[in-house]
Amino acid sequence: MASRHRIVIEPDRQGGRYWKDLREYRGLFWFLAWRDLIVRYKQAVVGVAWSVIRPFITIVIFTVLFGKLGKFETGGVEHYGLLVCAGTLAWQFFANMFSDASGSLVSNAGMLTKVYFPRILVPASSIVVSLVDFACSLLIFAILCIWYGYYPDWRIVALPAFLLLAIITSLGAGLLVSALYVKYRDFRFIIPFIIQFGLFLSPVGIPSSTIFGNPNLPVWVKYLYAANPMVSVIDGFRWCLLRGQSTIWWPGFALSCSVGILLLITGFFYFRKMEKNIADVI
Repeated sequence: MASRHRIVIEPDRQGGRYWKDLREYRGLFWFLAWRDLIVRYKQAVVGVAWSVIRPFITIVIFTVLFGKLGKFETGGVEHYGLLVCAGTLAWQFFANMFSDASGSLVSNAGMLTKVYFPRILVPASSIVVSLVDFACSLLIFAILCIWYGYYPDWRIVALPAFLLLAIITSLGAGLLVSALYVKYRDFRFIIPFIIQFGLFLSPVGIPSSTIFGNPNLPVWVKYLYAANPMVSVIDGFRWCLLRGQSTIWWPGFALSCSVGILLLITGFFYFRKMEKNIADVI
């Protein structure tokens, strides 16, 4: 019986059957995601709890250092711990997905050199793993809500939209760096630095109103701060989860979203440019 599928390899064409291949290989996408989940938690003593422990430690450190000792302002949010928790959930999602996507091609080098499939499926599969981690991390926010007697309102229905924005930002950065990592192996040292440095450049421990609401800061400084695409993601998470007590500066939000979308477009096209040479270089 003749096969119903036909594989056409077109390495030099920008487009062609590429989008059709992505649809036909969607089963591989889910397999890669499931495999990464198994690998991450197999033989782990604590298992899925690591998805809760890591952000919990970050929340405790920020709350003690900045909330209790530093007496940082909350920007109108009733509880500083919830402010940090909402920011940490957004940042941890980005950090996990960016880290996994960036090193995914090199860690799957054996498979990439043996069989054809759209290479973009490898870093893209990190979306599923990060979503599972995020779902587990939401347990921290639920516990804090019970502890403080504070519960989200109707705005929480907009959370998937801001989660999509986080995926756009993370995937764009992951595609760009994963392609660069194949060619320049020094990126294995740069990736942890980006994550660590970005944590302090993003409003995880402080409300964005500290910057946007400061009348003494020039407008260009505020827009420079908003050029960080994670600003819109974190502000959006807080707006959804904290009943709108954390406000959004819409001009900066629009700029931040635009940078995130531009990052995805740039990462995709650079990845496509490098894709035909990945098997040879890796």
